[in-house]
Amino acid sequence: MQAAKDERIVSRALDEDRIVVSADTDFSTILAMRDAERPSFILFREPDLMVAQDYFEVLMPASPGLESELAAGCVAVFRRGRLRVRRLPFSA
Repeated sequence: MQAAKDERIVSRALDEDRIVVSADTDFSTILAMRDAERPSFILFREPDLMVAQDYFEVLMPASPGLESELAAGCVAVFRRGRLRVRRLPFSA
């Protein structure tokens, strides 16, 4: 889905109960505009991550602690070696 429009990616993730993983902040905006509770979104704001393995090595150690948050609906942001989680919808 690399070439798909952001709205289409969000809709498909919602339909298939998936989590969006990206370095594109537009997904947070889409979720906020929809006042959405799902899908969950993992945002990478780490400038040193270059290839898929880099992302994997950051995400996997944090996965056990994120599981319940992602299941409930959240945006998880990895930035400068830190993780911030915000529940969806943003208006709540």
